[in-house]
Amino acid sequence: MTPPAGEILVDARGHHCPVPTLRLRRALAEAGDREVRLLADDPMARIDVPHFIQESGARLLGISEVSGVLEFRVRRG
Repeated sequence: MTPPAGEILVDARGHHCPVPTLRLRRALAEAGDREVRLLADDPMARIDVPHFIQESGARLLGISEVSGVLEFRVRRG
């Protein structure tokens, strides 16, 4: 899966929390004004990732789920 130009893709499928959140944190630190797209299949990510986003001051642009894979679109605050 290739991300669109200017976007950072973080593929955390197959990892349990807190790994998806930690990878998102690292990507946001490097993102500048680019969008970060996180893919995660751990059901706990549905709770942990939005909580992290709120606490970090980042903006959640959208959440979707396809075949058990959650996709979070995020930008730094």
